[in-house]
Amino acid sequence: MDRIFRGIMKYRSTDRSKMVEQFMEVRCNPVPKAVFFTCMDSRMIPTRFTQTNIGDMFVVRNPGNVIPHSQHFLDEYTTNEPAALELGCVLNDIRHIIVCGHSDCKAMNLLYKLRDEEYSSKINRRISPLRSWLCTHASSSLEKYQQLEVSGYHNPLIFQSETALRKFVAYIDLEDKFSLEDKLSQVHCLQQLANIASYGFLKRRLEQHQLHIHALWFDIYTGDIYYFSRQNKRFIEINENSVEMLSNEVKKYYS
Repeated sequence: MDRIFRGIMKYRSTDRSKMVEQFMEVRCNPVPKAVFFTCMDSRMIPTRFTQTNIGDMFVVRNPGNVIPHSQHFLDEYTTNEPAALELGCVLNDIRHIIVCGHSDCKAMNLLYKLRDEEYSSKINRRISPLRSWLCTHASSSLEKYQQLEVSGYHNPLIFQSETALRKFVAYIDLEDKFSLEDKLSQVHCLQQLANIASYGFLKRRLEQHQLHIHALWFDIYTGDIYYFSRQNKRFIEINENSVEMLSNEVKKYYS
């Protein structure tokens, strides 16, 4: 806590006045452009690596950037993720949802271990909220990953898209640059797009192309950020050579 207190004192003497000015600018007319789902990992600082500012994004964080499928919720039982989707996309009319996974994700490393039946047993789930969370809401990602594993990591996966009649194809790490757990993390990131699209209160907006869902993936050891290109059917590093192509794709498919 001492480090936190000293950080606050530094903020008071350096950044506070500038931030208050920015708070006042957006106070009466905030116009956030995205709902950004990412992991709670301390190494993930989305406002820094996207260079976004006050009022630009709603940020939602949890272990493993999980957005549970709507099938898990009946009556008034829910979690904060769908509530955040409603707050952002319905009440605030935000039109872009971004799911951002990352390398060396502790939640994804644990999910990979949960392939073992004993490790994921009911007894172990009862003593571990994290195991229970992942077994309940990320098992579909693990099933998708196992399809990839059976194919020898070369065949594409098919994911449900924004509407019932749309699907998209994804090749995962064809260059074999990443660990098995990181491959699972990328699969999981894409599975969340289908989970988001399962919510009825988003259906009309998705069908009318008033709402768009994107996937990013962050390599914490290189600082590289990847965007899932549906046109290219894979994650592509965002860099000087690709940014215009990716920007044009977004304008074409999501404008």
